[in-house]
Amino acid sequence: MPKLIETPTRVEAAGNKPKLIDEFVGRVNTGDAGVSVAHMRSPGGWVEPGQTPEFDEYTVVIRGVLHVEYKGGAFDVKAGQAVHAEAGQWVQYSTPSEEGAEYIAVCLPAFSPETVHRDD
Repeated sequence: MPKLIETPTRVEAAGNKPKLIDEFVGRVNTGDAGVSVAHMRSPGGWVEPGQTPEFDEYTVVIRGVLHVEYKGGAFDVKAGQAVHAEAGQWVQYSTPSEEGAEYIAVCLPAFSPETVHRDD
């Protein structure tokens, strides 16, 4: 039987400015370790520490621009586009434009503070 997920759980975000993360599926809201699905809203000028996660992350940008840096380069992901960051690869996300960004992130397996491996 399908299960309704009535509300997400707000989780704490890393970075230099407050960012809203509402987890719909994952370790916090549903106890699922296999996948996490979160709705993110980050303000303009937000930057998070670089990370080398143990999970694949698929991000679909709904509004604004998400800036992605990786070893060897960088690019912007605009509304209507997506990015796949592979497990074990260093990546850093930011939203440098004034409008910030809104996006959905899916992590396989689910996001965990113990497996994200953020830079010091």
